[in-house]
Parts: sequence; structure tokens; C-alpha cells
Amino acid sequence: METVDLARLQFALTAGAHFLFVALTLGLATLVAVVQTRATLTRSPIHLRMTRFWGQLYIINYAMGIVTGLVMEFQLGLSWSGLTHYAGNVFGSALAIETLVAFFIESTFLGLWIFGWNKLNRWAHLALIWIVTLTAYASAFWIMIANGFLQNPVGHVVDGDTLRLVDFGAMVANPAAQVAFGHIMGGAMITGGFFVAGVSAYHLRKRTAEQDFFRKSLRLGIGVALPATMFTVVFGGLGFETLQPSKIAAWSGTADELTEVQAQMAATHGPGDYLPSIDWVQGSGITMMTLWVVMTLVALLSCLLMAFRPVVRGFRLWHWLLTLMIPVPFVTMISGWIFREMGRQPWAVYGLLKTADAMSPVTEAQMRFSIIAFASVFSVLILINYWLLARHARRGPGAVALGDRPLDTPAVPVLSF
Repeated sequence: METVDLARLQFALTAGAHFLFVALTLGLATLVAVVQTRATLTRSPIHLRMTRFWGQLYIINYAMGIVTGLVMEFQLGLSWSGLTHYAGNVFGSALAIETLVAFFIESTFLGLWIFGWNKLNRWAHLALIWIVTLTAYASAFWIMIANGFLQNPVGHVVDGDTLRLVDFGAMVANPAAQVAFGHIMGGAMITGGFFVAGVSAYHLRKRTAEQDFFRKSLRLGIGVALPATMFTVVFGGLGFETLQPSKIAAWSGTADELTEVQAQMAATHGPGDYLPSIDWVQGSGITMMTLWVVMTLVALLSCLLMAFRPVVRGFRLWHWLLTLMIPVPFVTMISGWIFREMGRQPWAVYGLLKTADAMSPVTEAQMRFSIIAFASVFSVLILINYWLLARHARRGPGAVALGDRPLDTPAVPVLSF
């Protein structure tokens, strides 16, 4: 493989792995906020315990996502200095807002939520989790603004050998970013919903003591996942209207469209190959759509079966199916990400900067060492996250350490006078 291919593979592996954490974090944060709202309004003990159980799993995934995100950012300087030099003044503004406003606020209020159990009144504590959830989506929004600029660069002018931002509003309103953000929101809800439903189905199948707890959790997961599939496909359809001509040609695969796009690009940018990999674009697109159909059918079937209480309690084949469905949204999300990013090639900034020109001046040996190091670190992090999630999910709500006393129980004072 050439050096540029190694650099692309490295970023694909690390960014894709980080994306898996993000998808589950967004979905679980919303579900936890909804459950805690119910617990706060009704003072329901079981919903309070649901908040603690699913909240602990959310915290585990969030912490590992932070680590992978920090590791991934090193690559922009190590491997893609050409991109940051050329376009960093533009898309870097969105990344700066994401870091300074969304991410820092999210982390701060999440810390307050974790350590505020039993110390804050229930309404203040509820406000914290909603701030965490909203800022998590704000963080994803600004990431998609930055990515949308790479897909469809707007709001800039060329200033020497760099780009300069002149219309921040145009960059924010970029359809390539706005539609993709809606698609990501729906995908995250599907991921969180099937995760909650799958874990709940596992405990129902094992006949654990918390049957009512997990019946309610299963209904919550499916109740979120089903409408989210409809929401996602709407934005997915809208997204096809924002695709680049080369991606559309690769998706359709017709010789006439491919030839026309190649000729137009060559006339504008000079000789070269301007078509993305047809196999990757079509393969990832078909995988994404096929799995969406599977998830929709399973969610519909589950919604019908939930109307019968004995079925919810004892239909073990259905429980097996829901447990096996846990990884399906993750595969679907990764397939959609591959479709979006591979379809942009050979451009780092579509129509302005080629991927080969966006690289740092590194040797093939340096890149091979780097990809081995990054892939090893991320593999360990993914395994640790899977082990922690599986361990705590299997142990059930009885072993939860988060908020081990009710919200309204007075805390022991730190100092006594």
C-alpha cells in the first residue's frame, strides 16, 4: 500500500472506532434523560433505578469515547498537516466551538450529575442530565458542520495557499451538514434503543429477579428505536439530494454517468482519476439500507409482541433475537460512514484539496509504525469498553454504584460543627 493509503486506513480505523462510542453515547444519554424525567415527575422507585443502571452504562461508554477522541485528534497533526494548513482556518472554527463550548460544558455538567446524586434536589439533578444530553448533540452538530464543509465547501475564499472563512452562516447552514446531522441523530436513537432492548431481553431470557425492571426497559428501547428508524430514513433520503456528482455516479454505477463526471472533473482540475471506489460506495450503501430494513422489521415485530404481556415475559426466541440485534445498529452506522467518506475520494476538501496533498510529509515506515500503534491502542480500548459494558450489564441493577441512595435522601455532611 502507498503511504497515502496507509494514512487513510489509519484514520478510517480510529475515526470509525470513535464513531461507535459516539453513537451509543448520544442514544443512551437521551434515554437516561427521559427515564430520569419520569422518575422525577412521578417519584417512581423503579424508574429511578432504571436511571442509575442505564446511566452507569452510559458513563462507562462516555469515558472510553473521550479517550478515543483524544487519541484520534493527534492524527490531524501527525498525518494530515496539509489539510489543517490549507483549510484549518475554516473547518477548524467549528471544531473549536465543539471543544470549547459543547464538549467542555457536557463534561462539566456530566461530572456534576455523577457526583450530584444525593447532594442536589431532584429538579436540579434532572436539569443536569438534560444539559448533558443537549450539549452532546451540540457537540455532534459542530462536528458535522466541520465534516459538511469537507463534503461541500461553502462560505470561504481562497487566500494564497489557504482558505479563509468569510461567511460563517453559510458554513453552518450547509445542507451537507444539516441533513447529515439529522441522519446521525436518528441513527444514535436506534443504536441506544436496540442496546437497551437487547440488554433487557437478555435478562428476561435469563429469568433474573428484575423482570418488571427489564420489561419496562425493553418497552422504552423499542419505543425509541421504532420511530427513530422512520426519522433516520427520511433524513437519509434527503441526504441523497446533497451528494456530490462523483458519489452519485459511483452509487448508480452507470458507465455514462461515470464517464461524464470523470470528463468534467478532468476538464476543471486537470488530468487524473476523480472517481471514488464503486465497490466501496455501493457495498457500504447496500449494507446500510439492508440493515435498516432488518432493524425496522424487528422493531415493528417487537412493538406488536409487546402488546401481549405473557409474550414479553416468556418468548425466549424473541429475547434471543433482540440480544443478537445489539451490534446491528453499529454495523449500520459504520456502513453509512464509509458510504459518506469513501464517496468523497479522492478529495479531502471536495473539489479543492486532494487527499494525497492533505498528508503530512511522513515516510511509509513511519506511517506503518503509526498505524500499528494507533490500531493496537484502539483495539485495547474497544475490548475494555466491551468487557466493562458486558460485565455491568450482566450484573444488573442490583450491583450499580451510581447514586446508591435515593435522590431525596439527605447526604452525610462532609464537616460537622
